[in-house]
Amino acid sequence: MNTLAKISVLLFSFILLGCSEEEDITEIANPEIVAVEFFNALYNEKNVKKAASVCSPKLARIVLHYHAPEAVARHLFNMRYDEVKVTPDDSGVKVREQFKDSANVTLYFDGTYLGEKHRDVKRIALKQVDGKWIIDKILKDPF
Repeated sequence: MNTLAKISVLLFSFILLGCSEEEDITEIANPEIVAVEFFNALYNEKNVKKAASVCSPKLARIVLHYHAPEAVARHLFNMRYDEVKVTPDDSGVKVREQFKDSANVTLYFDGTYLGEKHRDVKRIALKQVDGKWIIDKILKDPF
């Protein structure tokens, strides 16, 4: 391959990578979606930094301490998944306990780990800071 062809392929690759930029989680205005995207970043995208970007400084420091998404999942949430679908509670009873600038969200996890199906439930507390929802705490197991 000649030099011009190599440069063309490189330029095309940079343009392609630049156009595939994903929406920043912190720009989402709905606390349920922020919570779902946090866990998607952690479990499905395997991106600890993206997940930590929507955490309070204290929780972000803890998440980043573990470095690997598998370590965060194991130590912080006691949940392991190879692949998972995360959905907010939609039972109609109390999807979200939301006040002016805080919300408690219940999330359902349905996925697989080492070929076996696993399901779990987690509750998290979010707060609004400068118009953006951030994850403040992992609440105690509801069951």
